[in-house]
Amino acid sequence: MSENNNTSFIPNDIVRKGLRPMNAAQNIPSPGTTVAYNPATGEEIGQVPNTDMTQVPDMFARARSAQAAWEQMSFTQRAASIKKMRDYLVDNAAQIADIVSKSNGKTRIDAMGTEVLPCTLACDWYAKNAGKVLKEKKIPIDSLLFFNKKSSMQHKALGVVGIISPWNYPLSIPFGEIIMGLMAGNAVILKVAAATPLVGQVINDIIAAGNLPAGLFQQIVGSGGAVSRAFFENRIDKIFFTGSVGVGKQLMSEAAETLTPLSLELGGNDPMIVLKDADIERATNGAAWAGFQNAGQSCGGVERVYVHESIFDEFVTLLAKKTNSLRHGADNNHNVDIGCLTTKSQLNTVEQHLEDALTKGAKIVAQSQPIGPQNGYFHPATLLTNTTDDMLFIKEETFGPLIPVIPFSTEDEALSLANDSDLALTSSVWTKDLKNGRKLAAKLESGVTTINDHLYTHGLSEMPWGGWKHSGIGRTHGPEGLKEMTHTKAVNWDILPAKRNLWWYPFTESSFDALINAQRFVYPRSPKEFATSAVKLTPFLVGKMFSKWKVK
Repeated sequence: MSENNNTSFIPNDIVRKGLRPMNAAQNIPSPGTTVAYNPATGEEIGQVPNTDMTQVPDMFARARSAQAAWEQMSFTQRAASIKKMRDYLVDNAAQIADIVSKSNGKTRIDAMGTEVLPCTLACDWYAKNAGKVLKEKKIPIDSLLFFNKKSSMQHKALGVVGIISPWNYPLSIPFGEIIMGLMAGNAVILKVAAATPLVGQVINDIIAAGNLPAGLFQQIVGSGGAVSRAFFENRIDKIFFTGSVGVGKQLMSEAAETLTPLSLELGGNDPMIVLKDADIERATNGAAWAGFQNAGQSCGGVERVYVHESIFDEFVTLLAKKTNSLRHGADNNHNVDIGCLTTKSQLNTVEQHLEDALTKGAKIVAQSQPIGPQNGYFHPATLLTNTTDDMLFIKEETFGPLIPVIPFSTEDEALSLANDSDLALTSSVWTKDLKNGRKLAAKLESGVTTINDHLYTHGLSEMPWGGWKHSGIGRTHGPEGLKEMTHTKAVNWDILPAKRNLWWYPFTESSFDALINAQRFVYPRSPKEFATSAVKLTPFLVGKMFSKWKVK
């Protein structure tokens, strides 16, 4: 994800800090406010007080106290709180979508479909399934040598988890992780994205509907660098970060000092492979939505489209018509399809990548049409051909509404082109032959591959989310995401009143022979060897395990 959710950069034309004068005695800046603007209009939409960072140790103390009690509650009791949040989301869906739209610049339909709806789904799925996923499970004992042993696997809450959230999906990304953390028995401290602080207030309201213990969920508003340092200084138990590769690496470096575990989702440069037997109508529809939705600011969105040469012209012609029919502008009673980019910095990146591509020979085939005043960070949805591998928007994540369409001749060529990236979050294959589609999907280097669809699986709570290579480490969502919110603990015990194990003291020559016979008993090369080793092993085993150690 190329959004600048980092520890130093905050675009000053979107968010400014109203800091009061430095407290000279303590050398600590007094808390001020973060002012939020609608990136589609430039209008101020609200102010949020910054967190007084001197109070962070007290926040952690409250969190740990609340977490100790919360962890003792049953999954059913925790789920009751989460279901109240779900009901609040359903009852206030329109108002929430409106705030997300004004904060981020996406359309209200986008906000409803990709932010609010996934949050209600998350509440429902984790409330129903966390207990099943995280309950204690027996581990089968495989070898006869350990016939007297039993084992189980437990999942224990981490304690206090920190979430550093992005501005491209300022509600659905952090909220899903919050619910996973709470259902796993943790306290949660959220660092809201600086560009979308009002969404942080929305999250506070949703969580409040759950009537959680005081201090179990808290939020910090302020500098990313100050917050991450405070997390480490107060011994946060794990950090979940969504943002850029560079900042992810920086956090890993800082986390190494305390061996703090991290889950990192760092974006993608996602390929879409359209085979010659694909449904072109569906494939062009999917490319337009997954490439241009949220003004292209989706870490799992389509960034490169590879189309078989036999259908290339037809595909481009149809996608061009659809691109030309799209409308971008400020959302006014659902009269546009695409909103604006969220920050000036991101708009600059898109313009730079487009200029680079055109300079190197790329051709614009189609663009969306502007609707109404264009006072915000708008960029037309742009379809391009005649691209080359040295172009920035082919090599890097653009995070904007640019789609290159590239022909290929063989499936092996398509796979090679698709996998030629150090980012590997999602990918897709488009074909009517599902057997072949699944075969190709298995060869694509990405954390998620969809067939005849793209991007939407982030909204499936049961579907793990995360990438390979520089796209990050760890998983969120689904059973894997829930387990990332826990310590995995194995428990093993004896079911017989044995005094000693076969390999315990005292050592004798008979001990060595017994270990040899134990292996021959378990892995005999013949029936005779099995019987012989059993006869030799049994008396020693009984004597070793059930007799006292006679000390002279």
